[in-house]
Amino acid sequence: MLIPSIDLMGGKVVQLVQGERLALESDELDRWIQRFARFPRVQLIDLDAAMGSGANEAIVATVCRQLPCQVGGGVRTPDRALALVKVGARRVIVGSSLFKGGRPNVELAAAFAEAVGRDRLIGAVDSKGGHVVIHGWKTPLPLTAVAAVQALEPYCAEFLYTHVDTEGLMGGIPMEAVLAVSRATSRHLIAAGGITTQAEIDALDRAGIDAVVGMAIYTGKLALDG
Repeated sequence: MLIPSIDLMGGKVVQLVQGERLALESDELDRWIQRFARFPRVQLIDLDAAMGSGANEAIVATVCRQLPCQVGGGVRTPDRALALVKVGARRVIVGSSLFKGGRPNVELAAAFAEAVGRDRLIGAVDSKGGHVVIHGWKTPLPLTAVAAVQALEPYCAEFLYTHVDTEGLMGGIPMEAVLAVSRATSRHLIAAGGITTQAEIDALDRAGIDAVVGMAIYTGKLALDG
């Protein structure tokens, strides 16, 4: 399944390369809401909240009222996760907060699951150079994505695996890396990081993995029917 992504920064829809360089921005939020209205799930990320430079709370609430969203970005406490559910988020993505001292923070993961329900909790496991990275992909941990999902599995219904090495580059995602994470957990896996073609999406779908796509949609490289 294709999950289109809406990333917010400064009140606009944006796309970043490698989480740093601004590649695209758009004021046409309503246009993208309309284009994504037929999808059973949309990913909504508040990049300002993730970076600790502000928040787009009103826009997040607006989009959640109109689209079935999994929402992430700066979700650091169970109370914040619950607040997102209350404004309409179907699922909440939690990333850096699930790690502490270089290891999975299972105590806080349990608190998130208790707050919103495990069925609504998506654990974000981002990998760069073979290691989990947190804090906007800037802090590497002595931990692999495989080890991370195995430790966090009791608390998350799904995992979002981002292959940071290829994110935003539209060069494809290494399937074997994604499949290794998928084999490590019984939970549903969502993959992101350079996915560009329908063939990739179909291959992931055959493996039971959903695909988050951003840059390829916004540049027109991946055409959406209709």
